[in-house]
Formats: sequence, C-alpha cells, structure tokens
Amino acid sequence: MRVQLVDPSAYTPPYDHGLAGGLARAGADVELVTSRYPWDEPPSANGFRVTESFYRLAMRRDLPQPARRALKLAEHVPDMLAYRRRARRADVCHYQWLPLEALDSLLLPRGRPRVFTLHNVRRRGDGRATLAVTRKLARQMDALVVHSRDAAGQLRERFGADATRIHHIPHGALDYLTRLPARDVPSVEGPVVLWFGTVRGYKGVDTLLEAFRAVRGAELWIVGKPEIPMQPLHELARAVPGRVRFVERFVPDPELASYLRRADLVALPYRSIDQSGVLASALAFGKPIVMTAVGGFAEVAEDHGAARLVPPDDPAALAAALDELLADQAARRALADAAARAASGPYSWDRIGRQTLDLYESLL
Repeated sequence: MRVQLVDPSAYTPPYDHGLAGGLARAGADVELVTSRYPWDEPPSANGFRVTESFYRLAMRRDLPQPARRALKLAEHVPDMLAYRRRARRADVCHYQWLPLEALDSLLLPRGRPRVFTLHNVRRRGDGRATLAVTRKLARQMDALVVHSRDAAGQLRERFGADATRIHHIPHGALDYLTRLPARDVPSVEGPVVLWFGTVRGYKGVDTLLEAFRAVRGAELWIVGKPEIPMQPLHELARAVPGRVRFVERFVPDPELASYLRRADLVALPYRSIDQSGVLASALAFGKPIVMTAVGGFAEVAEDHGAARLVPPDDPAALAAALDELLADQAARRALADAAARAASGPYSWDRIGRQTLDLYESLL
C-alpha cells in the first residue's frame, strides 16, 4: 500500500517520523511530504522517503520570522496545487496538519481515501469560522484520527462529526530522543522537577511556580522558547524559596534529551490539552509525571497508571503531589515503571503503525 503522510509546514516532525516508521515496519510504502525543518535536525528517516516539496524559499534557515510567514503565504497555493499531482501516486493520503484549513479544504486532491489527524481538538476555537471549517473538513474526510477518547467526544459534540468516521489512535512515545547522545546540563545535587516545551499561557507555568512556593528541597527547571511575556513568571519565581532555572530559547533534541535524563519528576500543569509531544517524550524516558486531569492527559493516568493527576489551576494540590513524590522514591519508581510499560506497549509506534494501517485497509 502506498501511503502519503502530509505535513506541509513540518509542524510535528517527531510525530511524523514516528508514524511513518511504524507504518513502514507494518508493511506500507510510505512517503512523508513536508518541508524543511529549519530549527533542528529532524529524526532519521528509517524505511520511508521524505519529500520536502513545500515552502522551499520560506523554510530556509537564515530567514527572520516575518519574512518566513510572508513567503509561506506566497508559496502556499502553488505548492498545494503541485501536491495534487503528487497525490496521484498514493493509495491513501493522510494529512497531519493543514496550514490554511479554509482554503485547503478547496485544494485537497480527490479520488483516493483521505484521512485527517486532529492533533488537539480542545485547542480549536469556538468561533463561527472555526466551527464551520472544522465541520466541513470532518465531512470531506473519509476518516478522522484523534489521540484520545476525550477528543473523539469533542469532535462529535462540538463539531458534529460522524462518529463512524472517528478513530482513536494514540500519540506515540517519542522514543527517538532516548537514542540521542548526552549533552551537558547543569550539575545539581538534589532532585529536579522539569517543565519543558514552548511557553504558552494554557500550559500553566504560572500555576507551577505558585505551587513551588510550598515545595522544599528541589530545583525547578523551566526549559523552552517563550511565546508569552516572561516577566510575570520571573516575578513569581522570585517568591520561590528554592532555585528556579529558566532556559528561555529553542532547545535542540540532544539537549532536551539530556534535560529529561536528569529530571526526577516531570510536571505538566496544563489548563487545556488533548495530547502532547511533551507527555510523549516523558513517557519515552520512563519518567514519573505529575499532570492535570484535563483532556487526554487523564486517560494516560487512568488507563495505564503512568502519571499522578491533580486538578487544573490548583497550586496547593500540585504542590502536595510534588512534595509527596519527591519524598517517596518507591512511588516515583512505580510511576516510572508504568510510564515505561505504556511507552513500549499501547504508545509504541509499532502498535500505532499497525492500527493506522488497519484503518487505511478498511477504507480501501
């Protein structure tokens, strides 16, 4: 079976490569159609082809962001029209992201099964335009993939999607990170609690800093590129009795892997989420995780025992969970073991590749 995975903007190369590898090992002939990823080296392509046919000018590494956005807009329609010709080579086209969904719904090729993964249904807005575009795409696609039961419910209830077209296939553990060479990270004697990812408001860094006022004997590391003003977070950090380290930049994969290896706990205090590559990375390293009971996060903890859950926006509950786990090595070990089992089992790319290939075969 000839499969094209399509991520025009290279928005999630780790996910794309994980799924492509799983599909290839399951027997599919896989082509990942994408663009150059200008910020880091993507994972290696083992068993599948990568075609960087989108945004050849816009995704050069030396471009400032305003110029990149302008060039992407200029290149988008010609590149999507060119992709229509490439799609004739595929038996199934599986879209991971569509940069301009309203326009792309008119440009997508026809004549073969089309699958669309909605990576974060909860983060889709409730505006009239968003509702209309999502409903249109849900009708156009032969199958819709989501990463949690919660997302499937959201897609049915908010967007009116046909339940028979919705397929729950998990987000795989990003285990390629575990094979990267070590990099130097700060040397610390005591335990480390790690938060990492792009810093955005819905990810609850402020709640974590408030909680850390009551946590003793540990350092907090906040690692990732900011997309919100950081001054309010620094002011919260000054009230924390222990040390808070900020790494406020894009962190390449080998460095991220080293931060994960050093962490004793990973904290994910999100306010709203479906699933997350951050969680998938922590699972791959078998790390004990404390996270909020929102969206698909709750399912990872409830189904597999792979995390400790706390309510969102509750610094006291978060502090209590962190304190308890920092003081209880056996409890941390139990969570870590459960995370490792989940990563090698239901969240393994081999299992996910087989599930996805079964979906394609049912469409054909």
